[in-house]
Amino acid sequence: MSATAPSATTTFADLGVPAPIVDALDARGITSAFPIQADTLPDTLAGRDVLGRGKTGSGKTLAFSIPLAARLAGSGHTRKPSRPRGLVLAPTRELATQITATLEPLAAAHGLKVTTIFGGVAQNRQVSALKSGIDIVVGCPGRLEDLMKQRLLHLDAVEITVLDEADHMADLGFLPGVTRILAATPADGQRLLFSATLDNGVDKLVKRFLHNPVLHSVDEANSPVAAMTHHIFDVTGADAKKALVHKLASGTGRRILFMRTKHQARKLAKQLTDAGIPAVDLHGNLSQNARDRNLAAFTEGSARVLVATDIAARGVHVDEVELVVHVDPPAEHKAYLHRSGRTARAGSTGDVVTLVLPDQRRDLAVLLRKAGIKATPQQVTADSAPVTALVGEVAPYVAPAPKQAPAQPSGAAHGTSRPRRRTGTRGGGQGGQQGNGSRGGQGGQSSHRGQGGQGGQRSQSGQRTQGGQRSQGGQRDHAGQGGQQQANGGVRRRRRPAAARTAG
Repeated sequence: MSATAPSATTTFADLGVPAPIVDALDARGITSAFPIQADTLPDTLAGRDVLGRGKTGSGKTLAFSIPLAARLAGSGHTRKPSRPRGLVLAPTRELATQITATLEPLAAAHGLKVTTIFGGVAQNRQVSALKSGIDIVVGCPGRLEDLMKQRLLHLDAVEITVLDEADHMADLGFLPGVTRILAATPADGQRLLFSATLDNGVDKLVKRFLHNPVLHSVDEANSPVAAMTHHIFDVTGADAKKALVHKLASGTGRRILFMRTKHQARKLAKQLTDAGIPAVDLHGNLSQNARDRNLAAFTEGSARVLVATDIAARGVHVDEVELVVHVDPPAEHKAYLHRSGRTARAGSTGDVVTLVLPDQRRDLAVLLRKAGIKATPQQVTADSAPVTALVGEVAPYVAPAPKQAPAQPSGAAHGTSRPRRRTGTRGGGQGGQQGNGSRGGQGGQSSHRGQGGQGGQRSQSGQRTQGGQRSQGGQRDHAGQGGQQQANGGVRRRRRPAAARTAG
């Protein structure tokens, strides 16, 4: 069963969206529906199962967030500990976080609570949120299954389930876990599945878990692929490619550069930053805090360039990305489309550049043919007219943050702790002051170069002072004995006889 899309100028109120959600959308400057929203909302708001074939950037997050909030608000049920009523499955942590950011204002308009659950961070806060009572959970399959096995999350109260980017779930090998999660939800619940394609097992999910779904597809004329301009830049070698990458990254707008490996992504981000082009990396080796921090820097504009790997491609949903550069061409055509979908989002246009070395030309031609992309290769350098036109205004140089020097241990004549042991020559520092009591003064901090310092003076009672602290060479001399004793060149001199060390 399929349906045709209403006019793109349809308002949300016209589509039957509740007034509190319309007001929340108005507050964010969203007043009219995109095609996939106008197409699906009459069915999703009515409780039907929907299969959405919306491409990335088409507005599908709102297409499922609106009915999810609206229908849960109108169901009359209350939240319970560890038993959410709405569930959204996403393939990556970044996508789950961004879905939550879109969904929360709509849910809050009806007093609904949303939480995000994914791996890579401690589960304590997530468990606490569940126990306090949550209406909607947005999460990734791995952590969700972990919590289900620990009996900290129960899905028997789920009324609406959304599976976003199901094709990417399949690409990452998540479908077995997704199948188990969907099987744990009530069979009579509403289910919404969004996917660019129906291969790699996605069609089996549709047949098993969706009941008489209504199929909706975005008009290809309005899809992001049609709004992109594709460029193929031939480069002669590694040096020419490096110069071209720096030039393409130098513009004022947001751009995303894709690499094949985590190491190369990290390396390129550092090189660009050192060259005065603020850049951050995004890949699987980063901690969750680092991923969030880097993505926030890119979203907020303190970093104009994001250097990412394929695994991060589907998790980056940032508007107004004007340029995507395939620094390393992807391995297959689906990855090309996923990467390229980071631009031309939300009705805007964008440019996609692929850099190709001589030995990559044949493979790239096959890839583009499978992706349905037609573009004429151009032989360019960093100074070529097509490159300059694409870059536009060059952003001002931004000096990289100064590197922080390692902290140096502090010390005083009456030091109370020893510096860390280091390699080097031995030798004590200057001895402490003469003590007024029964013991001599405590030895001072070591000299910087390990040269022996002067020993402490003898106490009034005649007992010897305590030896000096360790030098940076890591050894302690035995200064502070009766009289002066110096360790020259870091070598301790022989101790004086015991009789000479005491004064009576």
